[in-house]
Amino acid sequence: MFTALGRSFVATVPVVAALAFSSPAMSSDAAINAAPTYDDLLTRLDTLPSVREAVARHDAATARVEQARALPNPSMAYSQENVYGSGPYRGAGSGEMTLSLTQPLELFGKRTARIEAARSEANAANLRRVQVRWQLASQLAWRYAEAEAAARRYELAAEALSLTEQDANGTAALVEQGREPLLRAVQAQSEVESAKAALDEARALRNSAFAQLSAVAMLDSPIQAIGTSLLDRVPEAAKASADAPIAIQLARADLDTASQQVKVEQRRTLPDISVTVGKTRFQETADQAFTLGIELSIPLFDRNRGGIRAAYAEQQAAEARLMAQQQAVHAGRLAAEVTLSASNSRTRAADSGVAAAEEAYRLSRIGFEAGRISQLELRSTRAALIAARNAAVDARLARVLAEIDLALLEGRIPFGASR
Repeated sequence: MFTALGRSFVATVPVVAALAFSSPAMSSDAAINAAPTYDDLLTRLDTLPSVREAVARHDAATARVEQARALPNPSMAYSQENVYGSGPYRGAGSGEMTLSLTQPLELFGKRTARIEAARSEANAANLRRVQVRWQLASQLAWRYAEAEAAARRYELAAEALSLTEQDANGTAALVEQGREPLLRAVQAQSEVESAKAALDEARALRNSAFAQLSAVAMLDSPIQAIGTSLLDRVPEAAKASADAPIAIQLARADLDTASQQVKVEQRRTLPDISVTVGKTRFQETADQAFTLGIELSIPLFDRNRGGIRAAYAEQQAAEARLMAQQQAVHAGRLAAEVTLSASNSRTRAADSGVAAAEEAYRLSRIGFEAGRISQLELRSTRAALIAARNAAVDARLARVLAEIDLALLEGRIPFGASR
């Protein structure tokens, strides 16, 4: 014959278990102060400082492309010759006044090289802007999942405290009946105090995770609960894309920028040419004449050898980074796919383990109330149940992390649209 306490406990185990793996936002209090959903947070990406900075840097690079197309400005000069001297050149009556206009000419592909270098830098800035969006989306996904996991661990800690208190009450009843020694009641009360401490720790970790999510998402006020669950969302199978991963695209863009800079440095060794057109007026005779000229710099001392060597070195460094990035992305993609598959299997196994642990604890509780199972066995099954439920949370969190890693390599938002 079960005691009233035992019957009450057995009836409540399925209900408590169901609440433990539902989203924390299912309660009415949580719904009031729940954080925006993960999908809602993604719509705020463009307002976050990191994305705004990346957009501004891209705009600056685009403006530099426009500036690179600009032609050099001409220069105007005015001069008077043979004035304020002696003899016939006394005063300005016998002087010569010349007004000239000089225009630098960008020949030998100098302007083209400059424009192409600016374009390659703008392309790299655009790729970085896209990469920052995906990285920030991944950070939001991780902080959201981490906060949800912390909230679930808090709920599990509260449930563990409730189970421990119920077991302690049952033990106390058996002690009063003389079926268990007083030591068992003392041990049970010690477990209750330990469960209370674990609950306080889980509360602190939950509040910390909520604060970190609020900071990353730039929310106006700290959140108090999680909205729609991200831990329970199963990642969709990613579609194959013909485009290279964003990390490789960015490495190629950096290599192209370095290659264009080599051309810019090479063009600097070529002569600078300017043409001059002027008009001279002879004051004494009032005659006029045109002046034509050409100016050519001679690369005698400065041939920009150091600049060229530096540009080639930067190009070689960019080539090395591209090779390393290709290897890293290939290995990382394989690892992420395997990890995601394993995390899905781990989640299913953890859920099965929770169901088995719940049944084992239910039977242990029945046996304990009937006097067929010792308190040590009951404690063991209860600890196994708590560990199984925490393992299920850990498995879901690992699945989110695997999806984040794979999404970064594939160039998409975690749990979102590709490219």
